[in-house]
Amino acid sequence: MAAPPAAPVPQLPPGFAPPPPGAFLRSPRGLATATTVLLALSGAAALFLAGAGLYAGAVLRDGSYPDAGAAESFTLPDMLMALASIIPFPLLIATAVLFVMWFHRVHRNAAVLNPGAITESGGWAVGSWFIPIGNLFLPYRTAKEIWAASLQLGPDGAYRPVSTAPITSWWLLWVATVISERVASKLYDRAGDAAELSSAADAAAVQGVLSVVAAVLAIRFVHKLTALQTVKAAQGPYAAV
Repeated sequence: MAAPPAAPVPQLPPGFAPPPPGAFLRSPRGLATATTVLLALSGAAALFLAGAGLYAGAVLRDGSYPDAGAAESFTLPDMLMALASIIPFPLLIATAVLFVMWFHRVHRNAAVLNPGAITESGGWAVGSWFIPIGNLFLPYRTAKEIWAASLQLGPDGAYRPVSTAPITSWWLLWVATVISERVASKLYDRAGDAAELSSAADAAAVQGVLSVVAAVLAIRFVHKLTALQTVKAAQGPYAAV
């Protein structure tokens, strides 16, 4: 009696590769939720920074505090600017830690969902954030690879483009925030009178506004990428519809 025909071997879509041995998916939703909460709190702290900068800049320009900015000065603008610069710092550290943990998780998942789209190791996905200058563009490249690996194909196997606007808009605002923070910090450190402190306050206000927008766009990016991976993990490489 002839042997029954062998079951057909499922074919992977073009551009897809089998995951490495021992690789498995881990849900990014818990880390995404925690990251979102801290991003929202960081945005609130940035809003306070923007308000403090606008107020301090206004009262300094009208001459209400002529001694502000001088050495050992404890006027209201001095204390307000000092407080506004201190409050966001611990939130920034906590948010950065959780965000990088989430980023590492979705990178590992991407290497399972579509290894062919990932060219960098998990260690590089984390380490690139700590390379001076390089951290202004290297993580963005990794994020685009993760995004591409997390996309499903259409039911017919055709490529379905999904806008990368959540990545690009978040990244541009994040870079702008980093630059504005450095400018504001230098102006504040060099401030020696009311006029210089006023300039620092204005720069801090700009930094605060940019930080609020960057936090909102980061939340959008985290939510969208987490959703893409969750759907692909549940449905496979082909979209249901």
